[in-house]
Amino acid sequence: MPQLTDDPERAGTWMTPEEYGASRAAVWTAAVVLVTDPDGRVLVQSVDYRADRLLPGGAVDAGEAPAAAAAREVREELGIDGHYPRGLAVDWIPADAPGFPPEMRFPGEILHVYDGGTWTAERIGSVRLPAQEITGIDFAEPADLPALMDPGDARRALAALRARINGSGPALLEDGRPTNPTALDRLGVLRTRRTPQHGPWRPGPVPAHMPVRERSGWLFAPDGRVLLLVARATGAAHLPAPAAQPATGAVPLGYRYADGGAAARTAARLTAVAPAADPAYARLLATPEQVRELSDWGPAGREELSAVHAARAELCLPAPPRTPPTELPEQGLRW
Repeated sequence: MPQLTDDPERAGTWMTPEEYGASRAAVWTAAVVLVTDPDGRVLVQSVDYRADRLLPGGAVDAGEAPAAAAAREVREELGIDGHYPRGLAVDWIPADAPGFPPEMRFPGEILHVYDGGTWTAERIGSVRLPAQEITGIDFAEPADLPALMDPGDARRALAALRARINGSGPALLEDGRPTNPTALDRLGVLRTRRTPQHGPWRPGPVPAHMPVRERSGWLFAPDGRVLLLVARATGAAHLPAPAAQPATGAVPLGYRYADGGAAARTAARLTAVAPAADPAYARLLATPEQVRELSDWGPAGREELSAVHAARAELCLPAPPRTPPTELPEQGLRW
């Protein structure tokens, strides 16, 4: 910051307060809130002044803190009182961003994205829309956001959702793009629709008479995280096959039944991760909670997650803290 002076004759880097004030960039400020339902779908609202869907939120008033603006906007637009102290992203939107008419003289914008959390069915049912502006709400699959929203808004919402899953603090964005992309960002996780598995969860082995249409494994690293595969071409995330890597202590964890067959789950402790055999897939270590948030498992996902926690405890492994999923090296690992 240059030195300030009221003496116009002073040379060098000194500036008068008026000069310094005129030199500073002026931008708008806005705040939106990212809300999901228990299935991981994102709340978007329809408005009467544009075709694109929007996250709840809007402009920050003069003298208003962004978090206060977020709470006010959700209250005005959805009739829901709340407090949203946790930021997910801060986005710099350039003055030449498309979609703003020239007569608006858009100067650029700093937009804050706050975490509205996961809303229960009861909370969703208590939404009350105003007489004007907001015409409806929907919960959209994350991969559908680019088709529903302005491109910049969709990039921002997906980046904020990945930041929530990462759990390492707000993402810094420039026009919706992270300045320091994480593995989830680089791989474009959630850009394709998640495969729904909404069948009921049953603990233990699959009954002998029941056909098995899929087998996958909760394969634990020594730090309590599990192996997760991400298709580089699509960003789709899924658990590996139970025998995909060297492991010990394999036990049948449970299964889901749907469409005439079972999706069986096994739990085991990894002893190594072999060198990469298929370049089409990235291999990540993630917490079990992150795996669930990247999956569409319906209400029974809670029961499966509880079974995973119990299996981790039986394997004498720690409960891992939430950190951004880590991509494993191609040469593999050994413990």
